[in-house]
Amino acid sequence: MDITGNTVFIPGATSGIGLALALRLQQEGNTVVIGGRRTALLDQITAEHPGLHAVEIDTTDVASIQRAAAQVIAEHPDLDVLVTMAGIMRVEDWTTPGGFLTSAEETVTTNLLGPIRLIAAFVEHLRSRPAATIMTVSSGLAFAPLAVTPSYNATKAAVHMLSESLRLQLAGTGVAVVELEPPSVRTALLPGQEDSEFAMPLADFVEEVVELIRTQPDATEIQVENVEFLRYGEARGDYDHVVATLNHLDPHGH
Repeated sequence: MDITGNTVFIPGATSGIGLALALRLQQEGNTVVIGGRRTALLDQITAEHPGLHAVEIDTTDVASIQRAAAQVIAEHPDLDVLVTMAGIMRVEDWTTPGGFLTSAEETVTTNLLGPIRLIAAFVEHLRSRPAATIMTVSSGLAFAPLAVTPSYNATKAAVHMLSESLRLQLAGTGVAVVELEPPSVRTALLPGQEDSEFAMPLADFVEEVVELIRTQPDATEIQVENVEFLRYGEARGDYDHVVATLNHLDPHGH
């Protein structure tokens, strides 16, 4: 993916990583369209950031995805980058009967079915472009589990393997598949995460991502340094240590 000269659609970009990345990509000379559910918030963001475009979309709703895709393609026929950013993270207690099921189902709908449906809505158009990119968004937790967020971990692991598989299928079509793998970042994804000393400052994360795209335009995975501890635990042979550290466990799992 080139760092400049693209037309980019980022659903799930009204806050957090999505909005920060949208603004940085706009600064780099890209036309950027953000997507979100609340029109008032979209209007506020576009008023504050001239040149940024917006489309209403609910990535949990099939009809909304289809309407938004038709609108984005009609208004921006040179669209060549889709970033499947929208996601939720929920703490779940699977030891409480029935107390986790609704949360788990909503997480799967947003984090896994959402990207699948978005890609399905845009892939034909992207294949018609001379060069295009689908950027999926997984997580360091795709590679090492945080005990309190099992459905989130599972959906992000699925996004990783979906990315690997689509890259194989789309090889030779002109559509690159790039997987963004964030570590914990200071956003409102979980309560208290914005102030977490463990989490990476949002501005630092986005700057490193942009620099990686600039210097490694053919990369298939975008990995800031902070995520490598989680990403490569199994390859290094210290997976158990990674999981224990992530979950503050002693070597006996306590």
